[in-house]
Amino acid sequence: MQGMQALIGALGPVETERFLIAVSRDRFDYTEWRRHGLPEMDVDELAEAANRLAKQRNRAA
Repeated sequence: MQGMQALIGALGPVETERFLIAVSRDRFDYTEWRRHGLPEMDVDELAEAANRLAKQRNRAA
């Protein structure tokens, strides 16, 4: 329950739900990804890359 409260506190309820749906839909180990999968970028670069990927996925849907 503390994990859920942390997610809701950090992301808000709507983004928490989106996060949980994305994690459960994609078959990957989130913990492993957090340890080794993040690119070496600053926050702004990472946000830009995430936005580009989201736009690409929205176009494909």
